[in-house]
Amino acid sequence: MLRFPALAAVLLLTAAPAAALAQAVEVAPLAAPDAFSIAGRQTGLPATVWQGASIDTVGKVLPLLASKPLPPAAAALARRVLATGAPGPRGIGADAGLTAARAQALTAVGDPGAAAAILARAPGVDRSAELSRAAAESALLAGDDARACAIGQALTVGREDVYWLRLRAFCQATAGETAQAQLTFDLAHSTSRDAVYGRLMSAKLAGAGSPGAASLRNGLDLALSRSLGLDLSAAKPAPAVAAALAAAEPTELTWTIPDGEDDVLAAARALASGGAVPVELLQRLLDNAAKADVKTRARAEGAALLASAFAAGDSADVRGRLAALTTPEGKTPIGRNLALEAAARNRLMGESAMLALWAAADAGTGGVAIADRARIVRALHESGLEADARAFAIEGLLALK
Repeated sequence: MLRFPALAAVLLLTAAPAAALAQAVEVAPLAAPDAFSIAGRQTGLPATVWQGASIDTVGKVLPLLASKPLPPAAAALARRVLATGAPGPRGIGADAGLTAARAQALTAVGDPGAAAAILARAPGVDRSAELSRAAAESALLAGDDARACAIGQALTVGREDVYWLRLRAFCQATAGETAQAQLTFDLAHSTSRDAVYGRLMSAKLAGAGSPGAASLRNGLDLALSRSLGLDLSAAKPAPAVAAALAAAEPTELTWTIPDGEDDVLAAARALASGGAVPVELLQRLLDNAAKADVKTRARAEGAALLASAFAAGDSADVRGRLAALTTPEGKTPIGRNLALEAAARNRLMGESAMLALWAAADAGTGGVAIADRARIVRALHESGLEADARAFAIEGLLALK
């Protein structure tokens, strides 16, 4: 018989919420990390950076960033956005291919440390050939050949791919397993011939002879060339290899702006200081843009277009004079320009950044055309990427001749 009914009632009342709480915990599991939720480093960008971004655009741009060189302002933007740990675009999920592409792009734009941090925490590396390859290349670029070999050994899928055969042959040769390495090399060579790899690997297996020039197309080429004692400075490196050889942590962009009364340089100094471009300065640039001298006019027009996004105040007069400028259209397709304007209007940081980087990657070594750069500057400014907007503008101003 129960002697303490009041106590029993209290116990029953307190047990019910506890049971309900346990049940609530069971039905609310933590979401799995997606392709962008793991941080490479702290960047200062908000957790909403990818809100509203197009998965299609992200998927198209990431491979470009891993394969094409970028000018300093674009590379800095790519490092900031891609290293940020934040929920990715809606529906992106834990896409191993996109995680790998993100890490490869970070390596290529000069932040291999952020790429390594992401790959170290990415789930299921051993179950994804793409993630494993990104991790192995990251290790090879860092000079950690043993780590790359361990990643290849742990891989449970896609081991028959030619990349893994080539890496395995290198690892076996490094470990002194020459006979096994020769067999693996022969299998890789019969699967897909690569004259450069074949030349370097043959020299490593022979242990003598002339291997020829170094190759820096990727991490495996770099590791082979290093192991053969070749002159790395004589080879042209791919972007990721160049970033790895620089062996420096990414730093904030700094600008060397010459002194002088030149209005274009004055605009660059105003932007570098973090302030607005005085309306009087913009007016002088527009005055110079109306002059007859073709070179003076083109330089002043370009400067006015780049500086106008940061002008202190707005007026019908300035807008009318900007509308009269004759700078030709850039090279970016109209659809991409419309998407950039829409992303900026809706303050979509990640999408604005990806579209800006797409234009920069497509522009190549010739640099972004003034019209395209002016659109990028305004879009980054409007979407909240202020430091990057100023960097694009200053870079463009200093390039005007």
